[in-house]
Amino acid sequence: MTMPQREAPIPDWPRRDGPEMPPMTLAAKLRAGLRMTALLIVLIVLLPTLLLIRAVERPVCGQGRPVSPYIVQAFFRACLFILRIRVTVKGRPMRLPGAVVGNHASWLDIFALNAWHQVFFISKSEVAGWPGIGFLAKAAGTLFIRRAAREAQAQTAALAARLEDGHQLLFFPEGTSTDGLRVLPFKATLFEAFFAPGLREAAYIQPVTVIYTAPKGADPAFYGWFGDMDFAPHFAAVLAARHGGAVRLVYHAPLKVSEFADRKALSRAAEAMVRSAMPDGGR
Repeated sequence: MTMPQREAPIPDWPRRDGPEMPPMTLAAKLRAGLRMTALLIVLIVLLPTLLLIRAVERPVCGQGRPVSPYIVQAFFRACLFILRIRVTVKGRPMRLPGAVVGNHASWLDIFALNAWHQVFFISKSEVAGWPGIGFLAKAAGTLFIRRAAREAQAQTAALAARLEDGHQLLFFPEGTSTDGLRVLPFKATLFEAFFAPGLREAAYIQPVTVIYTAPKGADPAFYGWFGDMDFAPHFAAVLAARHGGAVRLVYHAPLKVSEFADRKALSRAAEAMVRSAMPDGGR
């Protein structure tokens, strides 16, 4: 598959305005309604299944989840099919203990990365309290953390516990989402936990590049969700898209944490690998 081509110059960053969205015609509203109905049907079928399986897993396996990640994966694959977003993959998700890190463009990143790889997201603690989304994130096994220096020891303990349970974690080091056309400098904060005694020698970090191709005729940043954009209009536009788009996942070689002097060196190496697969180097 050839790399996606950009149809217009990349605006200066930071951008607060979202991509130009097509008008919501009657046909677009009908498409959005039909796809939303399909998504709800998938959720109604799979969510009770997930909760039932997790109710059995919890007392038997604790934090271990030998079955429920397959339900989560099926849900996100179905969602991408309904949204007509094709997924192509280069490379292979690692089977080593540690975390996956990638560039962050949209709420759709969660769909694409969960659909292909059984991972557990690391998210800020505030998300746990969001209506609807917080509940779904908890059901999917998201690890919620407080981004404060005084919480560093607790974060490290939580990461270690998840790795011991065989979980692979995923976080976005940019700290915010972009328009999907660039990669922002990685923040090194979360990498620090992997340098703790007991984790450093065992953990790996696998960079992954997420590249979106907008539907035919749409703004190149169509799938980006960033700046001051509201979620509902962007979600509606994705539901209503006449043509399908695509997302390409490029999994890079895992980085062994113990081979790096500190979190900043590891962060720079991961960022460089993510950029290497982006059109124009993600700049």
